[in-house]
Amino acid sequence: MRDLLLGYGVFATYYVIVINTLYFTIMLFSFKKIFSIVKNSKFSRYKALSGSEYVPSISILVPAYNEELTIIENVSSLLALDYPKYEVIVINDGSKDDTVNILVNEFGLKPSQRVARNILETEAIRAVYHNPKYPNLYLIDKNNGGKADSLNAGINLSNHPLIASIDADSLLEKDALIRIVKVYMENPEETVAIGGNIRIANGCEIQDGIVKKVHLPDTILPMFQTVEYLKAFLGGRIGWSAINGLIIVSGAFGVFRKDYVIKAGGYRGGYPGEDMNIIIKLHKYMLENKLPYRIAYCPDAVCWTQAPDSLRILGSQRRRWGRGNLKNMLEYGIHMAFRPKYKIMGFLTIPYNIIFETLNPYFRFTGFLALIGYVLTDLTNWHVLLLFSLLNILYGILLGVGALLLEEIGFRRYPRIRDIFKMLFFIVIMFLGYQQLGVVWRFLGHIEFFRNNNTWGTMTRTSFNKDKKTTA
Repeated sequence: MRDLLLGYGVFATYYVIVINTLYFTIMLFSFKKIFSIVKNSKFSRYKALSGSEYVPSISILVPAYNEELTIIENVSSLLALDYPKYEVIVINDGSKDDTVNILVNEFGLKPSQRVARNILETEAIRAVYHNPKYPNLYLIDKNNGGKADSLNAGINLSNHPLIASIDADSLLEKDALIRIVKVYMENPEETVAIGGNIRIANGCEIQDGIVKKVHLPDTILPMFQTVEYLKAFLGGRIGWSAINGLIIVSGAFGVFRKDYVIKAGGYRGGYPGEDMNIIIKLHKYMLENKLPYRIAYCPDAVCWTQAPDSLRILGSQRRRWGRGNLKNMLEYGIHMAFRPKYKIMGFLTIPYNIIFETLNPYFRFTGFLALIGYVLTDLTNWHVLLLFSLLNILYGILLGVGALLLEEIGFRRYPRIRDIFKMLFFIVIMFLGYQQLGVVWRFLGHIEFFRNNNTWGTMTRTSFNKDKKTTA
């Protein structure tokens, strides 16, 4: 029994080494790419593009469910974007709060004769609202059907060839849209989707839907998520996009070619994970039809979002992510893995996601338990457990520092020296409980999936300008 426990513990140790080595490899691609991103950003004429007639028009889709505290700031920020031609379509997904009335009163919206096309199947639409004083703003009021259903309803109403999905608790920087669309314009024939960079708005000074001053969060959980997002978006997605292996474009901010989203079947409803699902479906459609394509990432197109500030809400979010990841891997991943026609997706992205993301909580949790069991059978072997823990922490710290270095090379959104030290501090201490909680939440998400729990879960919204909260 001791040998069995030790053997499995050693396997778990090598598993951690392999997964972190792969993380480092992807981060190296990020470092290789970051210098060209900086150079391109420095010499690009974004202001000239914002007034150009050659910039493609775009429909911004904003799914909203119980968003009464953030929706005005969100819409105000979208209406103030530096972009020549676009429309904002807010889709109220059967909210139980005052989301619709707040929008109607704030912008003087009235029932409109504009009718959505029946391209993608959705829940019934109650009404479409518009006010000629705000010619590029529309509000869809529909029966509840979930975020994916809302996005499909927005596509049906949209007029433009590009669509952008934006969360209702998020704020775009004024030049975010022109920056992300510039990436599209570099290769419009092949670019089918582009992800933006998501940053944590907690702690920032926000006025009229615009982030005026960037500050780190004052509370612990949003601070952990700040450094976590740096690792994921800068350390990971820059690298994955460099090899056309992105498996997800964040639902908080992404731009897509509408025609290919429709050809791929639109957003999938019924359970969470629609942001990963649409990207997998786009990869699958393009590869099966042997069409040249790329799914890109634009780290200097910034979207600021609210991070959960309680364990209950954060746990609900991470369990939902776990359910969505597992469902997508069962539905598409197993079918696509190791099949030559799916190229990078089939031989790298999907196997990586299955082995090192979906199965991660099982190997880490059971491996740690096996080592504890081995040590308990002979307390003189405590150094084995210590080595496993130190390897895990060391790798994680190095990856976090690498992501912070990418931030300093490319963007420097946190200019104060004390901000750097604060992030370094949280990079270290996140392995003293926070990372382990993430493993547990993902595991619990899998349990919820097998119990057919496909609910969105609860999310508390806080007004960007006030200290009021509401639960969605």
